[in-house]
Amino acid sequence: MDPALLRERELFKLKASAIPVVEKRQKDDSNKDEFKKKSKPLPPMPRPPSPPNTSNSMNYKTFGQSSQYKFGVLTKIVKYIKGSHQNGDDHPLTLDELLDETNQLDVGSKVKSWLETEALPSNPKIERTPDGKYLFKPPYRLKDRKALLKLLKQQDLKGLGGIMLDDVQESLPNCEKALKQLQNEILYVSRPGDKKKVIFYNDKSATIDINEEFKKMWRSIAVDNMDDEKIEEHLEKQGISSMQDNGVKKVNHVKRKKPVTKKRIYKRPRDNEHLKNVLEDYDTL
Repeated sequence: MDPALLRERELFKLKASAIPVVEKRQKDDSNKDEFKKKSKPLPPMPRPPSPPNTSNSMNYKTFGQSSQYKFGVLTKIVKYIKGSHQNGDDHPLTLDELLDETNQLDVGSKVKSWLETEALPSNPKIERTPDGKYLFKPPYRLKDRKALLKLLKQQDLKGLGGIMLDDVQESLPNCEKALKQLQNEILYVSRPGDKKKVIFYNDKSATIDINEEFKKMWRSIAVDNMDDEKIEEHLEKQGISSMQDNGVKKVNHVKRKKPVTKKRIYKRPRDNEHLKNVLEDYDTL
């Protein structure tokens, strides 16, 4: 044979013997088995905690919804009673009639018992009659405009001030019509804090005619940033004595001590002292 071919053959054998074929794979598999034996298995993953049993526990969402539903039923009843009173319909109604008028006949027995025992009797806007019916409870008992005018006069005479317009609107049926008829008999004043209107009786006997020039002079003087003490000092500098508080002052009455009276000594009269020279003794006889 050709010596060159023999050399190539020998080189091929050497290369083939150097390549790992089956033996290497077996070694690798054995290494894997050894690694599996040495390595410990991982513990199992913990399961998430199961949700608590809500059959016996209180469900707060349903509780909130139930309370909201109950107060919603109560609000509709109060609005209906108030509106009927302001329209002049002030007839007492039972709870079933109120639920019928407000389209709430599907109310359960628990809500009904809550309305009868707690909600309606304790509500300040509702009054319960002796026969178990319900009425609107206004701040003032006013039937017509004459009753309102009489109340305002009493407030003015007693010095109690005015009445809130909101209270009048709740108390007087057909309030807007009555206020238009009394526009010359009443006065409106807005409170500086919350801008709510207060109604006063317009006492025309107390009106005074004031000159327009005096009004202009009075309004031209700005005293916004001055308190009572600064105004009093300014008037004293101008030679004007400021008005003092002339209100009714309570006089503390001093209790006078009663004079001590001497006790009279009672002298017991002697028997027949004025006849001591006339009396005779008859024992010697």
